[in-house]
Amino acid sequence: MHRLWLTPVFRALLRVGMPAFVVTMGFGLYLSDDTRRAALGDKVAAMTKSVQERPEFMVTLMAVDGASDPLAAAIRNLVVVEFPVSSFSLDLEAMRAQVETIDAVKSADLRIRAGGILQVDVTERDPAMVWRSAQGLYLLDDTGHRIAGLTGRDARPDLALVAGDGADRAVPEALALMAAAEPIAGRIRGLVRMGERRWDLVLDREQRIQLPEDEPVAALERVIALDQAEDILERDLTVVDMRNMQRPTLRLAGDALARLRGEEPTPVTRISGELAGN
Repeated sequence: MHRLWLTPVFRALLRVGMPAFVVTMGFGLYLSDDTRRAALGDKVAAMTKSVQERPEFMVTLMAVDGASDPLAAAIRNLVVVEFPVSSFSLDLEAMRAQVETIDAVKSADLRIRAGGILQVDVTERDPAMVWRSAQGLYLLDDTGHRIAGLTGRDARPDLALVAGDGADRAVPEALALMAAAEPIAGRIRGLVRMGERRWDLVLDREQRIQLPEDEPVAALERVIALDQAEDILERDLTVVDMRNMQRPTLRLAGDALARLRGEEPTPVTRISGELAGN
């Protein structure tokens, strides 16, 4: 025994292994009874609940900041919480994801604030354009994300109008075109997406500027520059076709061609040449 006691493994077995075995065996025998096991579970649950429902952990109300009144109401209707509730019972990440499913919400941040307040900070999407689709009118932000529906165009006359399939996926380009068209902003009726690949700029007096698929902003700037120099958009034209940058075309309205044949041929001929860069 003396020689065994000098063995480190034997000493560790007696000092640590044996007590651990006895405690584990006793605990296992105690939990082998279903009644005792259920009673122990109830005690643990009661202790956990008593801690979680302490006043300092209770949430009593929700505050929504950064959202308009209609959006705040929509958030409250979507995130239904029965107050008071323990902060341990709230899944803030799941609630944040739920709030961000609302079209008008760009991002959201949820946290428990001092005083038992569920704080919801919202970044709302800013409307940039009105999109007329087959399903109706919608507000879009500067990325083309849908924000909300509109009952009528007159609800947001301050925003530019885009139409056509795929227009919502090309809003950044549409915004660049509207910025380039600022000198004739008063005459613009909207932008129409053609074939989901290019734009037509629609003006009053039933005029259109047909833009190419590539570099539409540069083509529009050429038309506007020539209009400022020659007032071509004030002439009796229906279409300025810039789809082929090497061969721009002007389409006359009604009997304008017949009238021009009795006048000097220079206006349309010279302007077409200038559009082509000749």
